[in-house]
Amino acid sequence: MPAPERIPAGSLTAAELLTRGELSVRGQIRQASNAVLYCSVAHDGASVPCVYKPVRGERPLWDFPDGTLAEREVAAYEVSEALGWGLVPPTVLRDGPYGEGMVQLWIDSPGEEADGEELLALVEGDEPGDGWKAVGFAEVGEGRTALLVHADDARLRRLAVLDAVINNADRKGGHLITGAGERLYGIDHGVTFHVEDKLRTLLWGWAGEKLTDEAVDGLGVLRDGLAAGGALASRLAELLTAAEVEATRARVDALLASGRHPTPSGEWPAIPWPPV
Repeated sequence: MPAPERIPAGSLTAAELLTRGELSVRGQIRQASNAVLYCSVAHDGASVPCVYKPVRGERPLWDFPDGTLAEREVAAYEVSEALGWGLVPPTVLRDGPYGEGMVQLWIDSPGEEADGEELLALVEGDEPGDGWKAVGFAEVGEGRTALLVHADDARLRRLAVLDAVINNADRKGGHLITGAGERLYGIDHGVTFHVEDKLRTLLWGWAGEKLTDEAVDGLGVLRDGLAAGGALASRLAELLTAAEVEATRARVDALLASGRHPTPSGEWPAIPWPPV
């Protein structure tokens, strides 16, 4: 799989190729709740696989009445790029065979890591063990519970910060993909950027802990970009409502003011269901 930053067969970046290339549908990913099409995109000798989610294939969500899933997916990519962490595969909004939709670079996983299993586990006992962070207890059948844990991994910790910024309401294990070179990506960001607190994730292991210096620096970059007239603010204004952009700015300010990872609010289920 070509690295997402640049396509070897030409001078286009992946995002440029996704935008300019000819989009051809190859199949459908049927287990998704909305229309998800597996495609290829080709331009001037370069070709990559991608995912195309047409807006007309989205099911309306009563609690996300504004905008589209596609626009929020692109907005999540823009925030990730502004952070400089490359946590979301290149994602663009463009026209396709079934109308406007989100087109995202397909990430091949070299093994079974595609479902995030090496980063998540259920363990016996009350302690997560070395190298793991506790999320909470889960029922495993026959009246038994096990401790849900995730890896104490810097890649996951960056993703937890991104999720706090974009107010991700659905960070499941199946939304974690490990690509070539053990690079971690998060996908499926359609239910994000709500003006109310809806953070729902499996990555609560750092809740209440001090943010890393890297995170503080990245949030500072976001604050500058989200200022009036900032590049990120202008780009998000094309994808989100004014209230959603302002709420994103407020979340960044709150994270910088506290200097800590957020904790569950208690007003919304903290863990998505199903968790994978």
